[in-house]
Formats: sequence, structure tokens, C-alpha cells
Amino acid sequence: MSVARIAVTEAAAELLRKLRESHGKPLMFHQSGGCCDGSAPMCFTQGTFLTGPADVLLGRLEPGTPEPVPVWISQAQFQYWSHTHITIDVTPGRGAGFSIEGPTGLRFMIRSRLFSDEESRQLEPVTSG
Repeated sequence: MSVARIAVTEAAAELLRKLRESHGKPLMFHQSGGCCDGSAPMCFTQGTFLTGPADVLLGRLEPGTPEPVPVWISQAQFQYWSHTHITIDVTPGRGAGFSIEGPTGLRFMIRSRLFSDEESRQLEPVTSG
């Protein structure tokens, strides 16, 4: 049995369902590497943010939208986060400038913890974009 690298809280799943309904398109995340938006998970409609060979797919969330929500991260950032389980959550506040939840009064955020030794042994490799 493999260990998931990502998860989503029910509050974040609810916001994803609302965003999917209001935008009418499948969604995706890209874990920001810092700078202007800090280290925030940014949500886009699929096709708005283009991934490339320098991005890796952490996994796909199942928030109850018509399709899974892929979560991407840059290869450079993945080197820092590769030993970490990431949970996408929400909190009140203004979202990242390019992330589509901005007008909702909520922003996506990550909660993280280190994988246990046993979990680390069960991790599957990630794929590039």
C-alpha cells in the first residue's frame, strides 16, 4: 500500500467544490515556492497555469468535485518538501494574488508533517509534468 503525499481538509474540499461550480472548469493546485505569494498552494482552473518538465505531480485530491484536483510542485521545491506530508486547508484572509479563491475571503494554506520512517519506505515516486 502506498502512502499519499497530499490530503485535503473538509473545509478546503468544500471551497474547492464551490470554486469548481462557480468557474465551471476542473481545478488544479501548484505549490508556490515563495517570493511574492509566500509558500502558498495556488489554485487555478486547469489550463490557466501550465506545468512543465520542472514540475512534479504530488498527487490528486478527491474533494468531491466531478474530477480529481491535481497538485503540482516545482522540482526544486519538491527537494525541500519530499519528506513531508502536505494537507491543503483554508483559513480566513486574502488568497495569493493569482489563486482563484482570492475574492471568497478565504485563502488556501498548507499544513505539513514529516513522514514516518515506515511511510517514507512506502512512498511512490513522483512524475514530472
